[in-house]
Amino acid sequence: MTPEHVQQAARALFDAERDGKQIGLLSLAWPDMTMDHAYAVQAALAALKIAAGRSVIGWKIGLTSKAMQYALGISIPDSGVLFDDMDFANGSTIPAGRFIQPRIEAEIAFKVRATLSGRVSRDDVLAATEWVSPAIEILDTRILRVDPATGKARKIVDTISDNAANGGIVLGAEQHAPDAFDLRWVGAIVARDDEVEETGLGAGVLNDPVAGIVWLTERLARYGQTIEAGQVVLAGSFIRPIECPPGSRIASDFGAFGSVRIGFA
Repeated sequence: MTPEHVQQAARALFDAERDGKQIGLLSLAWPDMTMDHAYAVQAALAALKIAAGRSVIGWKIGLTSKAMQYALGISIPDSGVLFDDMDFANGSTIPAGRFIQPRIEAEIAFKVRATLSGRVSRDDVLAATEWVSPAIEILDTRILRVDPATGKARKIVDTISDNAANGGIVLGAEQHAPDAFDLRWVGAIVARDDEVEETGLGAGVLNDPVAGIVWLTERLARYGQTIEAGQVVLAGSFIRPIECPPGSRIASDFGAFGSVRIGFA
C-alpha cells in the first residue's frame, strides 16, 4: 500500500462519514494492507478531521474482549481517536442521520491529569488518572461490514482504518478516584428500550481495564504519539455491541459506579 493509497483511503472514509454512505472493504481493495498501513490511514483521516476544525479530546481502545478478538482472528486490541464532535451529553438524544449503523458498548472512561508516554506500569496509569467514570461508546462503521459480492467480512485493517469504528462517547455524571473501586468488578446492566440486552464486568477488558491504558500508551509510542494531560480514554468494552436502530433508548446501569443513558431519534 503506497502513501498515495493511504491518502486515498483516508479521504474516502472522511467523505463516507460526511455523506452517510459506506464504502467498500479496504482489505479487498488492498489485500496486502497491514496494521501499520491501517494506522497510517487512521492518522491521515485524523489529520483531515483536524483540518476541518475538529480537535482531539482523547482515545478509545477496542477489541479488548476475547470474543471480539476471536471473531476478527487477532490477539491484540486496537485504538482510535476521540474528537470534540463525538462528545454527547448523558441523557441526550442523537439526531436522526448522525450515524450510519450505530451500536453501543459499555465501558469505563479514564480522565488523565498527566501525560502518559512510552512504557508505563499499572501504578503509573493510576497515578496519572484524575478520575474514572461510567461511559457508553457509540460505534459506527463507514465501511461495509460484509462485502455483498464476495461475502467476505471486514478485517482488523478495515476497523483500524475507520478510526476503530468510533462514533461517539457519552460520560456518566459520576466521577471517582481511580482506586475507589476494584475496576475488575465494576460492571453494567445494559438495556435497550427497557429490555436487558447485555451484562458484563470490567475484568472482561484484558482482565483489568487499567491494562488497556498500559497497552494503549505503549502502542501510541510506536507511532510517536502520547496520551496528553486532560484527555479521556475509553478503556474498552466488556459487553458485545448492541444495535441501535432509530428510536432506541439505551440505559446502562453500573450500580454504585453510576449510570449512563442515550437515545437515538
